[in-house]
Amino acid sequence: MDRVKFIKTLGCAIIGAPLAMNLFQSCESIYYAQSQFKEDQIVLKKTEFLQKKSDKNSFRNFVLISESREGYPICVVRLSDEKYVASLLKCTHQGCELDVGGGIYSCPCHGSEFSTHGTLLQGPAEKDLKTFPIITDNENIYINLI
Repeated sequence: MDRVKFIKTLGCAIIGAPLAMNLFQSCESIYYAQSQFKEDQIVLKKTEFLQKKSDKNSFRNFVLISESREGYPICVVRLSDEKYVASLLKCTHQGCELDVGGGIYSCPCHGSEFSTHGTLLQGPAEKDLKTFPIITDNENIYINLI
């Protein structure tokens, strides 16, 4: 290989490696959990976060609930065994449905970004996401919609 071709190949590798890492990091599969509505609550089993990979159990970082009375999915993020955050995936700028990936929620319409806690990271949105109070017991997560 001549020197010019080597330098071009090396340059592509240096630029491409971080981009590929970001892409793979954001490729956690989207999983729509089974849930139930009870009055003004969504009941989600904690086992919805459990996944088997080659005979090993691991936990999903988040699950989506597609059934929302507001017409948008709710993302439930697992922070620990007993701590969860539930956010409505509706951008507070102009109401576009947010994308989940790379540890953030991003708006495909105008570029706003939010943390998985629902906190605004980057505009043009000016407000945090709507989040819901959560109560847990040994088996379930109760998302209060009021």
